[in-house]
Order: sequence, then structure tokens, then C-alpha cells
Amino acid sequence: MPLDEDSAALVRRLRDANIPRQETRSPLQARDAMAAARAAAALQPPMVHKVRDIEMHTETGLIEGRLYRPSAEVELPLLVFFHGGGWMLGDLESHDILCRRLAISGSSNVLAVNYRLAPENRFPAAVDDAIASVDWAFEHAADLRVNPARIMVGGDSAGGNLAAVVTLERRNCRKPRLASQILLYPVTDLSCDSASYRIAEPGLPVLGSSMIWFRDHYLAGPVQAQDWRASPLRAPDFSDLPEAYVLTAGYDPLSDEGQAYAEKLSASGTSVLHRHYAGQIHAFLTMGTDFPTTRDAISDIGAFMRGELPS
Repeated sequence: MPLDEDSAALVRRLRDANIPRQETRSPLQARDAMAAARAAAALQPPMVHKVRDIEMHTETGLIEGRLYRPSAEVELPLLVFFHGGGWMLGDLESHDILCRRLAISGSSNVLAVNYRLAPENRFPAAVDDAIASVDWAFEHAADLRVNPARIMVGGDSAGGNLAAVVTLERRNCRKPRLASQILLYPVTDLSCDSASYRIAEPGLPVLGSSMIWFRDHYLAGPVQAQDWRASPLRAPDFSDLPEAYVLTAGYDPLSDEGQAYAEKLSASGTSVLHRHYAGQIHAFLTMGTDFPTTRDAISDIGAFMRGELPS
């Protein structure tokens, strides 16, 4: 299937601009480039009822977060959200618009987590922060005025990886159960050798080489890719997990492993809703904020968050 028209136009612009690929930069240069691109786009964030930055004092230290409230209603669900960026890029600002849109569409509070980044903090620092932030959310549900029975986790790309790992960890440790997991083009296998890693459309923002670059800055060594906390597809047990929403894109090196993860969950009895956008690129939810497909996908994710879609 060819690229969707909106994605194809974006890919052409990126190709024609001849911008250096992120994997040719240092981590600091890549972060600066990401911030500069965001500033140049000057996108207007959608209005929500209330946004406030918070501090989570956890076992791993102080973790910054941002809480989005779609309305004044109390006891709404809560989505704890982990941003993408290869565990190396991204922050509360990079995914601000996406979190706002999810809060509005899902009629749910969203807590964005500013976990520690690599290479300054390599694996498992991000995992530890993700686990600690969800523990904190459960412990402070009353203070947050959210429904503790409707706490979800989610994330895109590397953030989807963290959400999947947190879900497995909570099951393993018999912690209070999550309501659901929302995995948006997630990283699930850091062996980085699936067939979709060979997708090589010129101008694609994320290629297999991009993911290998991210992985090599995240992990301290190749053996860590075998750890299920880095590669949740390698977990030994997928039983007794909360329902899942898994989104994959056709022009994405992570396409195959995202589909494989959805299949693993389903085969183990987990209720799974898998949406595959065959003509879309990795990170289209944040790169193509005005894409018709993005609007449709946000609406679909929101319906799942509200419990209105069968899984």
C-alpha cells in the first residue's frame, strides 16, 4: 500500500529540505533540533479545562509530570502517559498537544511523565521511573481526584515500550490492576531485526538505522536487549494482563514487532484491539497533527479510553 497522501507530502518536504538525519547527530544536537522544529511549527495547543505541572516524589527520586484535566468532573479515568523519542529525546513539551488531544477525546485525565533520558541515564532508569510514576498515581489517586479503578497506562514508541513493561511488572508484582494499556507504535523487541526494519522509503523520519541508534544509546550493552524490561516481546508470560489497544503503522520499522506483541497478548487471552494504519509513518500522531488520519486515530483511541469500543 502506498503512503497516505498527507504522509507522502510530509516525507517529500523532509526529503527536499535535506535535513541531517537524527542518527547522524549527537544526542544533544538531536534534542536541540527537535525543540527547534517544535518552535518553528508554532502549533496552537487545544484548550483543556486545566493543566498543571506536578512533582512526584518516588523511590527513584523526583519525577516531573504534567496533569491534564478535560473537565471539572471528579473521578474520571486517568491515563499515565510516557512520551516517545527513543528513550533519548522528548519531554513534557514535545507531547503536550497529543496529551491534550487524548484528554479531550478520551474524557480522561492524562498524567504525562518526564522520565530520565539516555544516554545520561541508561536502561533501566526509564523503566524504574515509569514503574515509580504509576505506583505514585495509584497511591495519590484521591489527591488527583481520579478513579483508581480506571487508571490506564499508555505511550508512543519508546513510551509504548515503557507502558507495556509497566503492565507486565504490575502483574508480576501483584499490584493493583491497571484498567488498560494503550500502546502506540510501540518498541517491543530491541533485537532490531524484523523485516519491517528494512523499510527504506526515502525521507521517512524514522528508519531501522534510527532505532538502532536509539537502542545503542539506551542500552549499556547488547545482552540487555534480551531482558524483557527492554524487549517486552521476550517476556515469558502474557497471561492475566489488562485489555490492550495496539496501534501500528505500515511505514515504520516497528510495525512487525507491534503486530507480534498484539498477537502474543491475544494468544494469551488478553482482549486486544489492534489498529493498523498501513499507509502511515512512525510518529504520525505527533508529526502530522493536522492529518485526517491523525484526527481519526485520536478519536478511536479516545473511544477506547472511554470504554466505548469493543476490544
